[in-house]
Amino acid sequence: MSHNYSADIVLSHAAVIKITKKMRLCIFLLVALSVLLTSSGLAIAGVEKSDQAKIRQVIEQYIKDNPEVLRDALIGLAKKEERASISAGLAKVRLDIGDPVMGNVDGSLVIYEFSDYNCGYCKRMFPSIQQILAKNNDIRLVVKEFPILGQSSLTAARAGVAAQKQGKFPAFHKEMITYRGQVSDDSIMAAARIARLDLEQFREDIASPAISAIIDRTRAGAAALGINGTPALVVGETIIPGAVSVEELQNVIDLERAKQG
Repeated sequence: MSHNYSADIVLSHAAVIKITKKMRLCIFLLVALSVLLTSSGLAIAGVEKSDQAKIRQVIEQYIKDNPEVLRDALIGLAKKEERASISAGLAKVRLDIGDPVMGNVDGSLVIYEFSDYNCGYCKRMFPSIQQILAKNNDIRLVVKEFPILGQSSLTAARAGVAAQKQGKFPAFHKEMITYRGQVSDDSIMAAARIARLDLEQFREDIASPAISAIIDRTRAGAAALGINGTPALVVGETIIPGAVSVEELQNVIDLERAKQG
């Protein structure tokens, strides 16, 4: 089953609620204005009281006859605001200095993957990601370490960024993401040894404020885009919540590549 992930087309539940509230507010204000014109003694400069009654009637009738005009205007405004919000969120996500990278480090098409080492769906999606990288040599995959499943997830996320600092993230990531069961300090150190990391430097980096800042930055980017689960992918300007098949992901990649020309 194919999905449409375009953030420009699909309004979020929060946006629908916002539209409803604005519609109610605008209708209330218009009706209130019409009532004030005839019942409160307020006057508009240059408009006779007899004409104010007519204005009131026109406003009320227009609302009754053309509710779609108000609705369409508010929907358009909500879409505009949502696009602006998404653009601001994407800008935060694209601040990726220090984030782990796989694939072509100089690739022209960037995919951001929000991932947690304790996430079963992230583990299941890893083979698909590997296939995508093997098939598309222009992709730069930035792994946004997004620990949401407990303290061990946070430690593992910090370890992933620390492995990137030594330029050995892909090997470390493979060991971690294919590990069965909940990650632990022991599994993290085992992966570090297999990836041939400098263990002393590795331990020091895991505890560093710089890595804390990178994790905090990822959390801020996720919040800005309304991402609260893993895996989640950002391909160009398309946001994909949840795991998808190789075919679905490739389709999104092809569409985004076409947009870039």
